[in-house]
Amino acid sequence: MIDPFGRHISYLRVSVTDRCDFRCGYCMAEDMSFLPKSDLLSLEELERLCAAFIRLGVTKLRLTGGEPLVRRNVMSLIEGLGQYLGNGLEELTLTTNGSQLAKHANGLAMAGVRRINVSLDTLNEAKFSSITRWGRLSQVLEGIAAAKTEGLAIKINMVALKGVNDDEFDIMLEWCGREGFDLCLIETMPMGEVTHREETHLALSEVRADLARRWTLRASDYATGGPARYMEVAETGQRIGFITPLSHNFCESCNRVRLTCTGTLYMCLGQEDAVDLRKSLRAGQDGEALEAAIRRGIAAKPKGHDFVIGRVAVPRHMSVTGG
Repeated sequence: MIDPFGRHISYLRVSVTDRCDFRCGYCMAEDMSFLPKSDLLSLEELERLCAAFIRLGVTKLRLTGGEPLVRRNVMSLIEGLGQYLGNGLEELTLTTNGSQLAKHANGLAMAGVRRINVSLDTLNEAKFSSITRWGRLSQVLEGIAAAKTEGLAIKINMVALKGVNDDEFDIMLEWCGREGFDLCLIETMPMGEVTHREETHLALSEVRADLARRWTLRASDYATGGPARYMEVAETGQRIGFITPLSHNFCESCNRVRLTCTGTLYMCLGQEDAVDLRKSLRAGQDGEALEAAIRRGIAAKPKGHDFVIGRVAVPRHMSVTGG
């Protein structure tokens, strides 16, 4: 699949649910209204959609949410998708807040998942409770330890928040080095109506320059297919990545589209262009009709997002599209 700007689309991110057991302030409101469960595609329907994308050339699938592991019976979907590994699919992975990892780490490894991203913005228990509102740090650390025991490669995703966790970048980098994890720092993204985003926004160009005063950061050509730009940390032997949608737009190399749990295909995280694949899926049409609908979506993929701090780019929360 080639979009109008010559980019090869090989990466699908699938939000299996908009629900989450945390309420991180930069992601969603505390009193969220979630989709009615009747609006969600079944796990079988999600697998059928993913299979269609694989037939069209998607080689990497990432399951997201909300929190993907809170969806009931989600492991049946993961096990089903694992059957495509080596049959068109090169990688199956997921992004999680870690709360359910202790329960599912073994099943993920058995299904063929080899690496995961865990969202963790602080190692301070009080700050963790404040940021997530509902989360328990000890539960997440237990889950991470379980995933490590199962041999899963782990990358820690840390949203950089001015005045909140900007005194912990060295601490997190040192901890990740000791544990054998890569670290990825992420700028806040202007999606959904949430409070204090402008006050907590932190440009990662400043963070990288500050870290370089204490750590030896070397250029790296390592890439995972996502938007992060990586550097090697000489002192730890691990990598640090930077996702900079605001301070340095990464759209020129975008190879991704996003599928929601309702069957809506978004061609860009920061735009409203979308295609409803649920109609084609449920209309009893043949596979060719569904694939044609997907191709129409790819043909409408925009050049990039229009993220500007201080202005909400799109009204939907990150959890709806899948972060």
